[in-house]
Formats: sequence, structure tokens, C-alpha cells
Amino acid sequence: MTYLRAQDIPMRSAGERFRSLLERPRILQIPGAHNGLAAQQAKRAGFDSCYLSGAAMTASMGLPDLGIITVDEVCFFIRQVARASGLPVLVDGDTGYGEALNVMHMVRSFEDAGAAAVHIEDQVLPKKCGHLNDKKLADAHDMAAKVAAASHARRHLFVIARTDAAASEGIDGAVARAKLYVEAGADAIFPEALHNAEMFREFAARMPDIPLLANMTEFGRTPFFTASEFEAMGYRMVIWPVTSLRVSAKAVETLYAAIRRDGGAQNCVDAMQTRAELYDTIDYAGFEALDATIVKTIVPKGMPQI
Repeated sequence: MTYLRAQDIPMRSAGERFRSLLERPRILQIPGAHNGLAAQQAKRAGFDSCYLSGAAMTASMGLPDLGIITVDEVCFFIRQVARASGLPVLVDGDTGYGEALNVMHMVRSFEDAGAAAVHIEDQVLPKKCGHLNDKKLADAHDMAAKVAAASHARRHLFVIARTDAAASEGIDGAVARAKLYVEAGADAIFPEALHNAEMFREFAARMPDIPLLANMTEFGRTPFFTASEFEAMGYRMVIWPVTSLRVSAKAVETLYAAIRRDGGAQNCVDAMQTRAELYDTIDYAGFEALDATIVKTIVPKGMPQI
């Protein structure tokens, strides 16, 4: 696919395509894709959607996930991931980058950049990864106002409200917040950092008619579950937010150590994607072929024919 051809661009909005994926009977598996190349690889692996994690975006910039980056910086990532893959992209909107008007600006900016869905969370700045301790929650009604603002501003964007309340307010508090956010206009709920299967099941049982998103991050509070296990517990979506970045970062760390040790990368070739594989992934030949059909050398009339 070359995004330059109009016929390669989906006619329906990204949000509409995301909703269609959720209408299917099986759980929607959404791997994290921290850049355009990773998004293309996710598509080639057979995934129908991908996720842009705030933690992955900030880490790729050499920054911690503390709500530091701006709407415009996130839009840079959205544009490259959506453009490269053509997939509906779910984006981490952190706390919405401010209050109601800021949330509305975020929604419009994300839609214009090509996002299909966004989740916003009920922490206050400086926000933290949901699986860390000492998170500070916003007032539930203040968060509901942000959800309402997002709902009013969107044209097609699918709005997911994330609650981090389970750690400090328990399931009762998390469910109460989730119901308030649904009343404010949230299309789905993301209960963050649940500790075990019983918590996942209980939350789903108490929110039976609302699409739920599960977060399968590594090195956090949630034990490993498969997509089918989350589906059996009542969840419609599952993300692997930072996995692609972690694997990539570890591979680069190994590479640099080898170059330092061996004076070159000659012993790492087997771990590399070949030139042919890379060009195939990014459709190098497709862009060349498109260029050949459009750009032709024309000799101006009246010029000497040499």
C-alpha cells in the first residue's frame, strides 16, 4: 500500500472502521506500534488495529511517561502510524492535556491526524503509568466533564474512559466512576491495573453492556492473560502497549554492545531484517512503480532533438 494513491485510502472514517471491528464477535487484539514501521509489521502479521502508547511514545523520545509531551508531538506519531499502516489507531490521550477545552482541542487534533479512538484517564498531573504506585486521582465529576467535552468535540472518534481507581478506591470506586463516565458519553471503559482474574471478572460483571478494554502490559500488576482469556472474562479489547518498543529497545541494546565489543555488527547479521525484507515491509517497489507511472520525461516542443 502506498498512502499517496487515493484508492489506497479508506473511504470511511477511522472511528467508523474501529467501531466496525468491535461489532465482530471476537475480542479485538490491539498491539502497540511505537512508529510507522512497527505499525506496518503489525498489519502484515494480521492485526486489524494498533495502539499508540504514551509510555512508548515518550520512551522513544528518551523521556519518562509523566504527561510531558504535547498534543502536537502525539499527532506526529499518529500521522506516521495511521499513514504507514492504514489501520484504525487507538491513541493514549493521557489526562486530555488540560481541562474541557484542552480535551476538545485534543480530540479535534487527533481526528485530523488520523486517529480512530482515544482513551483519557482520571489521574491528575504529573500522571504516572497505571501500574505504578502513588497515583493521584482527579475528582470523578471533573473527569466526567472531560469525557463529556471529548464526546461533544468528536466527529467520529471512539472515546474510551480509563479509570485508575481500583488501586485506591477498590472495584466499587472504579465501577462507580466508570458508570459516571458512561453517562457523560464514554463509548467504552478501560479499568487499569487490575491485579487478578477475579477483579477482571467482577468489573465486567458489573458493567455488562459496555465495551471494556484490558491492558496486557509486562512487568506490571496484571498477570499474563491471553486474548481468549480476557474475552472469556468479558472484555472486548486488549492492548499490548509497550511490548514492541521493549523488544526493539532490547535488540538495539544488544546490537550496540556487540559493535562496541566486536568493532562492528558482523556478528549480528542473523538478528537483522534484511534489506529485501525491509523494502518489502515498507513497499519500496510500490512507491517506485507509482513514481514511474506518474513522472515521465517530456521534451519541450521546439527543442533540438539530440
